[in-house]
Amino acid sequence: MAELTFDVVVIGAGPVGEVAAERAARGGLKVALVEHERFGGECSYWACIPSKALLRPGNLLAAAKRMPGVPIGDELDAARVLARRDWFTGKGDDTGQVEWARGAGIEPIRGHGRVTGEREVTVGDDQVLIARHAVIVCTGSVPRLPPIPGLDAIRPWGSREATSASEVPARLGVLGGGVVGVEMAQAWARLGARVDLVITGPRPLPKLPDFAGDLLLDGLREAGVRVHASSGLREVSVVDGGTALTLVDGTELVVDELLVATGRAPATGEVGLDVLGLPASGPLAVDESGRVSAVDGGWLYAAGDVTGRALLTHQGKYGARVAGDTVAARARGAEVPTEPWSRYSATADHHAVPQVVFTDPEVTSVGLTEAREGSADRVVDIDIAVAGSSLHADGYAGKARMVVDTERGVVLGVTFVGQDVSELLHSATIAVVGEVPLDRLWHAVPAFPTISEVWLRLLEAYGL
Repeated sequence: MAELTFDVVVIGAGPVGEVAAERAARGGLKVALVEHERFGGECSYWACIPSKALLRPGNLLAAAKRMPGVPIGDELDAARVLARRDWFTGKGDDTGQVEWARGAGIEPIRGHGRVTGEREVTVGDDQVLIARHAVIVCTGSVPRLPPIPGLDAIRPWGSREATSASEVPARLGVLGGGVVGVEMAQAWARLGARVDLVITGPRPLPKLPDFAGDLLLDGLREAGVRVHASSGLREVSVVDGGTALTLVDGTELVVDELLVATGRAPATGEVGLDVLGLPASGPLAVDESGRVSAVDGGWLYAAGDVTGRALLTHQGKYGARVAGDTVAARARGAEVPTEPWSRYSATADHHAVPQVVFTDPEVTSVGLTEAREGSADRVVDIDIAVAGSSLHADGYAGKARMVVDTERGVVLGVTFVGQDVSELLHSATIAVVGEVPLDRLWHAVPAFPTISEVWLRLLEAYGL
């Protein structure tokens, strides 16, 4: 076997792996970046980017319909929407990402990488990479399929198929009321599919406040999605002309495609972790610097979905920055302080994870969504009803929640639901991360007339 030596070997060249590699290279280290599929990873070709490209036209059309005087049609041009999505994904061509890696001083290596020993990664059957300082695992996550009778007899869509389909299915079934399920249900409904969304609870997004799921439920139905709430999928079977779905509540449906969006699991099964005495599946537990605690010698790191900490691209990139910087600092013998909120600690994973569901209405949150049990926290709920929202759209419907630590007088979390609220989220993230005192936040005057004036209303409702 050919053997090459680097300072750092990164397995997985999605956005997380790219950032980890780039930060290590910026720190002066010789870095190899290994990828067995496409450089740029899941987010670039099958997740974040194509899904938002599919959602945006429908959201824009719905927004235009809420604005009198704007000349619009009734339907999207599906072919042009799909073509624009393909432009964003480059139809799977990762040449640009490979060139970026080389330009950043990173050696891209194509092939399946697996750990085969201490500081050793084998790529394919004929190449061994030795890491002087660290191996960083950034292999992401994969869809998790539930044990539903008959599901193995069909080829269900996962998130990849849902974002890369070349034509609009006439009848689409969607199982799951999480982010992927609701985003793809609404996107394909607005592109012309008849969509049936099956969820087990009374509303989608069960981890968020009830008002978020209720407002989204209205938005899904407005888009034409048929929501089967408080149900589930009991059985799947192949019938003439499609796939038959038997729901828990007894409803029978026939669809052309079935998207199963019931969660994801860390992609550790083919990384070779058993060689190190680690479980062959499940998340890689890391400390705040990204180092895998269970491996002696401190040479194995991980970032992103594979750690199970916060399955979001931006949060994975945050962890990758921490891991890459930490490896570079430790390699040159520098001090690496890992106390909370230091450069070498992914503290925000525990306190300030921002998330946007890009449906119509958008659903955003950061930090806590409820008061802590047994605490003196206070929850403030208001409608988003300011001059800016009224001007933004006729009949604007939205809600905001602020969770406050009353003992310290700081914001612990914020939730916004409404049209185009995603751009409000970073202000909330800054307030949470910076622990800005409410009496100082009162002096952050929102421009009039913008939807950001909701901040003033939240503070007034709190009593300032």
